[in-house]
Amino acid sequence: MDAGIITAIALGIGLSASTGFRVFVPMLVASIAAYFDVLPLNDSFEWLGSVPALITFGVAAIVEIVAYYVPFVDNVLDTIATPMAVIAGTLLMTSVLPIDDSLTRWVTGFIVGGGVSAVVQSGSVFSRLLSSQATAGMGNSAVSTGENVGAVGLSVGALFVPILIAIITLVLVIVIPIIVYRRRKYKKTHVDA
Repeated sequence: MDAGIITAIALGIGLSASTGFRVFVPMLVASIAAYFDVLPLNDSFEWLGSVPALITFGVAAIVEIVAYYVPFVDNVLDTIATPMAVIAGTLLMTSVLPIDDSLTRWVTGFIVGGGVSAVVQSGSVFSRLLSSQATAGMGNSAVSTGENVGAVGLSVGALFVPILIAIITLVLVIVIPIIVYRRRKYKKTHVDA
């Protein structure tokens, strides 16, 4: 497999994973990177680096970040953000894949990018629910801060060290479902006992 394709897939995985933490922060990072020609995009995604896209994603990212610091609103936002994260993950993955066939590019973007985003978003939602239960929503600001750092860190890291970020992401994608499964199993055995 070509090194360029491997790097593009790794870049797409990192950007997609970051949409599991915040939808618009990675879109903004990708837009800024595309604007300054740091992020190579497919021809049909050049709009991502336009000034209107920068402004739109900038405003949306600020609103999203602020809204996640409002207790209980953050839980409602997770319901809206979950499908949006899958769409954003698919979009970002598809935008960087150097695959000529449009159908193959979109299917790969959805399966890999959307899938990675969905798993990370699920872990994020699960951690917020645990925080809400344990602290009546007061600890959710710490969760939100961690998610903001994760979204920015993964997005920027994916641009500069895509292979490393992809490996970290894939470890998270494997570990998160295991943690959720074990937590539910533990809870079920202790509730039933």
